[in-house]
Amino acid sequence: MPGASPTLYEQMADLGTISARPRDDDALAHDGGHDAVVGISVIMPAFNEGPNLAQVVPRTAEVLRGIREDFEILVVDDGSTDGTAEIMEELAKHHDQLRLLRLRRNYGKSTALQAGFDRARGEVVVLMDADGQDRPEEIPKLLLGLEGGLDLATGRRVRRNDRVVKRHTSRLYNRVTAKVTGIEGEDFNSGLKAMRREVMNPLVLYGELHRYIPVLAQWNGFKVGEINVDHAARLHGSSKFGRARFWRGFLDLLTVKFITTYTGRPFHLFGGLGMAFGFVGGALLAWMFVLKLMGRGIGDRPALIIGVFLAVVGVQLITLGLLAELIVHFRRDREPDLFVDADGHR
Repeated sequence: MPGASPTLYEQMADLGTISARPRDDDALAHDGGHDAVVGISVIMPAFNEGPNLAQVVPRTAEVLRGIREDFEILVVDDGSTDGTAEIMEELAKHHDQLRLLRLRRNYGKSTALQAGFDRARGEVVVLMDADGQDRPEEIPKLLLGLEGGLDLATGRRVRRNDRVVKRHTSRLYNRVTAKVTGIEGEDFNSGLKAMRREVMNPLVLYGELHRYIPVLAQWNGFKVGEINVDHAARLHGSSKFGRARFWRGFLDLLTVKFITTYTGRPFHLFGGLGMAFGFVGGALLAWMFVLKLMGRGIGDRPALIIGVFLAVVGVQLITLGLLAELIVHFRRDREPDLFVDADGHR
C-alpha cells in the first residue's frame, strides 16, 4: 500500500506454493527489521473482515497485555476488498504490536495461516478467526493448557453460535475424523488454538489442511488436547465458507490419512497394490498359457486382455513405490526433528 509503514505492511509475493521453513528455531523470519523473539504471536487470517477486526484486534491486545508485554498480533489479509488495510493502518496507530501481511489475492485459510507461520516470532503461537466468534478472553485458558503439559491446545466450542446445518455437519465431520485418524477429539476444526513454537515448525499447510492441525501435530509426536471455551456469534457480515467446504474437508481427510500412514513407507501402499494387481494378472495369464498349450484359442478371450492390463498396472505401481522410497530416502539427508531436547529434557 503506497505510503504505508514497512513495519506494518508487507507486500507479499505470489503464494501459490508454500515451502517448509527451516526446522531450526533460530532461523526466525526477518520482517521489516523485526527479528527478535516475542512471547506470544496471535495469527488471524482474514478475508473481508474489516469491521470485525476493528473490534477483535483491540480486545485481543488488551487480553495479551494482561498476560505479558512481549507479544504480536499478526493479521493475514487474504485478498480482502473491504478496506481491511485501511482499518489496520488506523489500528496500528494505537497498537504497536500489530503487523499486517497482505496476500495478492484470496488463497484460502490454509495458505494464509502458512504465511503467518513463516513470519511469526512467538515462542507460543495462537490461532484465531477474525470474525469475532473466537473470543480473545478465552486465550488464557488455552495457555494454561500448555502450562499443564499440552503442546497444542484446541478450543472446544461447547455451545456453538452457528446455524443448525453447520453444527450438524461439523459434528459428523469430527466423528469421522476421529474414527479415521484414531485421535480423540470433538472439535478438530475449531479456529481457536494455542501451540508451542516447535509444534508449528514442521507444519506445512495447503488446500484445507488447517482443519487437521491436531492430527498432524500428534503424528509429529506432540501432545494435543482440547479445552472447553465459549463461542460467540459473528459480529458482522456472513460466513465465507459454502457447502463445498464440507466435501473438500473429507477429501483432505484422505490426504491426511495417506500422509500420516505412508509418508515414511510409500512402498507398503504402492508395492502392496502392485503385487495384488500383478498376482491377479499373472494368474489370468497363466490360465491363458495353459489353455494355449491345450490347443484352445485365446485371442478373443477378455481374460487375456484383462490379465495383460493388470500385470502392466502391477509393474507400474511397484515401480512407483520404489521411486517414492528413493524420494523418502534422499529427503532424510538431514537430521529429522525427532527429539524433545538434545539432552533428553524439554
